[in-house]
Amino acid sequence: MNPIKGKPFFCSWSGGKDSCLALYLAIQNGAIPKALLTMLREDGKTSRSHGLPISVLQQQALALGIPLVMRKSSWENYERHFTDTISEFRKEGIEYGVFGDIDLEAHLEWVERVCSSVKIQSYEPLWKKPRRDLLDKFFQLGFMATIIAVKQGTLDSGFLGRTLNDEVITEMENAGIDASGEEGEYHTVVTNGPIFHHEVVIKPREHILREGYRFLDISVISKDD
Repeated sequence: MNPIKGKPFFCSWSGGKDSCLALYLAIQNGAIPKALLTMLREDGKTSRSHGLPISVLQQQALALGIPLVMRKSSWENYERHFTDTISEFRKEGIEYGVFGDIDLEAHLEWVERVCSSVKIQSYEPLWKKPRRDLLDKFFQLGFMATIIAVKQGTLDSGFLGRTLNDEVITEMENAGIDASGEEGEYHTVVTNGPIFHHEVVIKPREHILREGYRFLDISVISKDD
């Protein structure tokens, strides 16, 4: 049984590897993508979780051919703004929300509670899959991702800007880090893959320290650059 086949959905979009793989699997299962939803910081300049500039998010959406919906919010008001937005989605006929959680129960509980409050079904295609298997699938499918944030005291800033691949995963595991990053050890930005119409080319800039993370500030390289 494939409950999401033929159903319109939004994807909770961080711009990173897990939300991208979840989006891919939902599409492969016959669902119809209607929106990418990204929550922004209060200043409206970067994404709430991964620190991605709006220009990068917009280029990802353009490359995917899916409309991008962005909402500004503090962490304190996050749930209210998220719920208000998906409530509007429901009024527009969107029936499912796709999320990239793997095995953190608190995340799943939050998703199910918030979605059910507005009569949207949550869909978690990565849920309870072995973490390393998901990474292997991500690579085998041909997705490309760059590390753009590392948690201080967990990963060295030397990982910033590196392409996520088997070599980097091995280095993380040797350092005692779960390479899936499910606990927030690092974040990525996906720049290409089987559902992208073209590559999103990024340019690294400075390092930014914020809220216990070191972020790599990036910009998009346009065709004119």
